[in-house]
Amino acid sequence: MRICLVSETWSPEINGVAHTLAQLSRELLARGALLQLIRPHPADADAPRHTPGMQAELRVRGMAMPGYRAVRIGLPATRRIERLWQKQRPDVVYLATQGPLGWSARRAAIRLAIPVVAGWHTNFDHYCGDYGVPWLAPALMRTLRHFHNGCQATLIPTRQQAGELSRQGFQRLEVMGRGIDHQRLDPTLRCAKLRRSWGADEHRPVVLHVGRLAAEKNLTLLRETLHAMRSAHPDMAQVIVGDGPARRSLEKALPDAHFTGFISPEALAQHYASADLFLFPSLSETWGNVVPEAMASGLAVVAYRHAAAAELIDSGVNGVTVPAGDAEAFREAAVTLCQQPAHYARLGRAARRRALCCRWPAIADRFLSVLEQSREAADATTHPCGI
Repeated sequence: MRICLVSETWSPEINGVAHTLAQLSRELLARGALLQLIRPHPADADAPRHTPGMQAELRVRGMAMPGYRAVRIGLPATRRIERLWQKQRPDVVYLATQGPLGWSARRAAIRLAIPVVAGWHTNFDHYCGDYGVPWLAPALMRTLRHFHNGCQATLIPTRQQAGELSRQGFQRLEVMGRGIDHQRLDPTLRCAKLRRSWGADEHRPVVLHVGRLAAEKNLTLLRETLHAMRSAHPDMAQVIVGDGPARRSLEKALPDAHFTGFISPEALAQHYASADLFLFPSLSETWGNVVPEAMASGLAVVAYRHAAAAELIDSGVNGVTVPAGDAEAFREAAVTLCQQPAHYARLGRAARRRALCCRWPAIADRFLSVLEQSREAADATTHPCGI
C-alpha cells in the first residue's frame, strides 16, 4: 500500500504528533508500505534535505505559530500536492493535522478521488480556553466537524473521546491507541548517581513531570501540587523535564526543583527509571504519551481520569486517577501517595505490567486495517457495481 502522510510537524520536533508518526512510520516501513510525506520545511536550516524511508517527499512553506515559535504551520499548497499525486498517486492519505496544509491536502485528495483518513491528535477546543479565546471553541468545533466528516474515517486515541466527539456529530470514528518503546523504557535503568545529583538517595522520593511547559498543560496545578508535596515531605526531590514558553515563570515559582530542558530519548528513559512518582495534571491531551512511558518505567502515576490515564490506569491498582478537573482531589492524591513508599512502589510495578500491553506493532496493524477499510469503501463508492 502506498500511503501519504501529511503533517505540520515531524521528528526531531518534540511533541506527541511527531512521536506517534515516527513510530508508525518505522512499523509501516517494516511491513513494506510505500510512504510519501508532505510537511513544512524544517525550521532548522541544517536539517537533512530528505526524510529517510520516504519514497517521495514534498516540503512546503511554513511559518511559526504566533506567540509560540516552536510550533510551525504549513501554508496552503493544493496545486503542488495535486501535481505530486498525479505523478505518484497514493492509495490513501493520512492527515495528521488540521492546519492550512491539512486542508490543502484534503482538498487535493477530494479532487483526485483519493480516500482520506484523518487523525485526532490535538484537542483544539481545549487550547482555545488555555490561550484566552474560549469564544472561538464552538466555531472551531463546527469547522473541525466539517473537516473530519469529509474523510473516510477519523482515528481517535481513546474510547472516551470517541464517545464525546460522536455526541457532537462527528462520524466514522475509529479508536486507535498508542504504543511505547519497550526496549528503551525499563526500570533497570535506575541510576543512583543521577538521583544523587538531584539530592536524593534510595530513601528520599523523587517526583517527576515530563512535558511541554506551556499554558495548556495546567502548570498552575503542577506548581500547587509540588508545593503541597514539599510541605508534606520536605526532603522530596522534584524534577521537571521539558521546555516551553512557561519554563521561566515555573522556575521562579519552584526554585528547589531541577529543570532539565529537553533531553535525549536515552536520557529521558534514565530519568523516568530514576524517579518514584509521576505527576500529570494536563487535560489538553488526546492521549499523553508520557503517561504510558512513565508506567512502563515502573512509576506510580497521579493523573486525571482522562486520555491515556483513563484507558490504562485502574486507580489504586496500577496508579492513581481522580475525576477530570478536580484540582483539590489531584493535590490530595499526590500528597497522600508521596508519604506511602511501599504503596507507590507496588503501584509502579503493576503499572509496568499494564504498560507492556501497549505495543507499536499492534497499533500499526490497527492503523493499516482502518486505512485498508477506507480504501475499499472508497472503491465501492466509485465503482458500485464492482466494475
